[in-house]
Amino acid sequence: MPNLMQEHPGWVTTPTGYTRVMRSGSTTWHLTWDSSTGDLDVSPADAPALADPRPVVDVVDPGTAAELFGPLGQALAASGPVARVRNCDLWDAIGTAINRQVVTVTQARTTHQRFCIAYGEQVLTPAGVMYLFPSAERVAALADEDFDGLGMKFKRPMLRAAADAYLANSKVWAELPPAELVTALRGVYRIGPWTAGAAVADWSNDFTQYPYYDMAVRHWARTAAPSLDWPNNDAEFGPLWLAGAGEHLSALTLLTLAQGGARATSEP
Repeated sequence: MPNLMQEHPGWVTTPTGYTRVMRSGSTTWHLTWDSSTGDLDVSPADAPALADPRPVVDVVDPGTAAELFGPLGQALAASGPVARVRNCDLWDAIGTAINRQVVTVTQARTTHQRFCIAYGEQVLTPAGVMYLFPSAERVAALADEDFDGLGMKFKRPMLRAAADAYLANSKVWAELPPAELVTALRGVYRIGPWTAGAAVADWSNDFTQYPYYDMAVRHWARTAAPSLDWPNNDAEFGPLWLAGAGEHLSALTLLTLAQGGARATSEP
């Protein structure tokens, strides 16, 4: 039975597992994960549009990375497969990545939830009331005090610029391959390589685009395989990780991040 990766702050704990709502085009989906069985139920929270894709879950088998970095591969294999739901909503992925800039996981989760409750669409589900990430249209129309009242003054210009860029380019962006989408996002005001890569990985589940050199990957690699001499900085860790992972870069990065727990929210 796979573990569910829940680094996205939209996941909420329930008595039997975890739940989340997700926008896909004009359709809203309610996802429920049963921790005892590993089953994922995906149900429309409203009348689904035929053209809107259902959320997709990818299961990553650690066997693909079991031979990499010796003790690390062994630790990943022992942890078992990891399931991760692709984010159907590219705007949500971009906004969430911006919100995660330069803050801890706990701070990002708190801010995300406050922002969604304040300005996101309310969704009624069997698990109770939940909230979507505020739409790009809503974010673009918010006043300064709307951001500042939630402690988001620093994120205000970035979210506004991203919302304007998304509204102008969303159809083109949605058709781009992951690597080209990273490049396109980096053209938006104050979206750097980390934010662009994290957003595209969330949206595509292609973790070759994730900033694999970052502190979170380094921390969980070191935690899972402390006997290895891991570099302490991006410049040295990145090339080592890339060379060692080879064609399994996406799987190795995702599985290592999942070492942060089923929710992958523990602080590095």
